[in-house]
Amino acid sequence: MARRFDDTAGRLLLALAVFLHRTVAGGPARERWQLRRNEALRAANRHGVPVAELAARLGLSEGWVRQVLNGKRTPVIEEAA
Repeated sequence: MARRFDDTAGRLLLALAVFLHRTVAGGPARERWQLRRNEALRAANRHGVPVAELAARLGLSEGWVRQVLNGKRTPVIEEAA
């Protein structure tokens, strides 16, 4: 009985690991988070937060933040096969 429980628990943990890998750690997931971050940057800038403050808080260069605000930095999301 204990072996059966261990096997079931192991398979559930494997399913959890696969789920986390695909939703949190995968490349497309990271790109989705970057898209959300970039949208938040644009919204903050529209509400009057200066580029210098955005860059300082994020630890990014002002040039990079300007590229995001101008729409030049948009990661391409490829669909998984």
